Formats: sequence, structure tokens, C-alpha cells
Amino acid sequence: GVVHRDLKPENLLLASKLKGAAVKLADFGLAIEVQGDQQAWFGFAGTPGYLSPEVLRKDPYGKPVDMWACGVILYILLVGYPPFWDEDQHRLYQQIKAGAYDFPSPEWDTVTPEAKDLINKMLTINPAKRITATEALKHPWICQRSTVASMMHRQETVDCLKKFNARRKLKGAILTTMLATRNFSTTRILMNKNNDVEKNPHTTVIGGAHPKKYYSYPAVEP
Repeated sequence: GVVHRDLKPENLLLASKLKGAAVKLADFGLAIEVQGDQQAWFGFAGTPGYLSPEVLRKDPYGKPVDMWACGVILYILLVGYPPFWDEDQHRLYQQIKAGAYDFPSPEWDTVTPEAKDLINKMLTINPAKRITATEALKHPWICQRSTVASMMHRQETVDCLKKFNARRKLKGAILTTMLATRNFSTTRILMNKNNDVEKNPHTTVIGGAHPKKYYSYPAVEP
């Protein structure tokens, strides 16, 4: 089998703009091939907010890392912001290793218990107890959507997703420039400009909590 190791929204593409279009998985640059349920230390790889606890602990890992990332993606798609976030990567990694996420009000009030249950099963710290892809496809929220999925359309979620995507694109453009120039002083200027931009309307306040800004930046080993 194949372990992608870098699943995130920007690596999920739609074959067309039509409703029900097939989803295509992109960017297999970090993917590895494993035999069955093989687990080993294949190296540190991925995007910070989507890394699994076992990767951060530098434990042997395998297919379950992709299911963890799917849980993060599902969380984002339902409310428009990630389950784990901190400007400081060390604190972010501590959150992930502790499985420290929740379903705050009011964003999650209209999300069904079945959807939350699937996320909980995907974001299980112990990879041996984490739901598998086969099991996930049999979960009620997937196979009984007509009876358990919420029909309530939340414009707030759509707006949050648009903001989340806009920040991702901005950060991606800056990182591309960083890699192209390989100039430290230029990088610092760009990052400072990015911070100034994100102090403006693109800051999202969640449930009355402190403003959160969402980045997609290279992973640094813990």
C-alpha cells in the first residue's frame, strides 16, 4: 500500500466543478510504499498541523498517519478552521501529541454527533486504535448520510473556509519566494509583511476566543 504522508486540503483536487465530481489526490512527493500494515520509522515528513502524534514522537508509523490527517481535514471542512493551531510549532506539536482539540460553540452546535464521532475516531492518539480507511467508509456518517448528516447550510463555515484558503495561498506564495531567493534577509522582510497583513480583516474570532491566524509552513522536527 501507499502512505501519502502529506494529506491536506490543498492536495485534494476536484476533477471538475460539477456536483459530485471525483476527488483527485495530488502531490505524492513524500509518499512511501509499505507492505500491508508495516510500520517503521520512515523519517520526519509532512505539514505541521496535519502531523500525527506518532510521527512527532518519532515512533514507527504507517497507514494510520493518513487517517489522522483525514481527521484534521474533515474538521476543517466542517467549520473552516483547524483542530490544532499555534504560532509556535513546539506548542502546536504538544497540542497534537496530547490530542488537545474540542468542538467549540457556536460553530459545532449544528454538526451532528455522528460527524464528531468520526472525527474522534480519526484523531485517536493511539494509531493501533485509530479508525482505518475501510472502517471509516462503513461509519454511519458516511454510509447513512440521508439519516444522520445535518442538512443545515452554514454560511459562516463557507466564509471561514474562504478565509482559510486565502491565508494558505498567501503563505504559499511567500514560501515559494523564500525557496527561490534563499536569502535570509529577504525572507524576514516577507514574513514581517505577512504578519502585518494578517493583523487586518483576515483574522477569524472563534467562539469569542482570541483571534486565530492559520498558517501552512514547513515542518521543523520537534
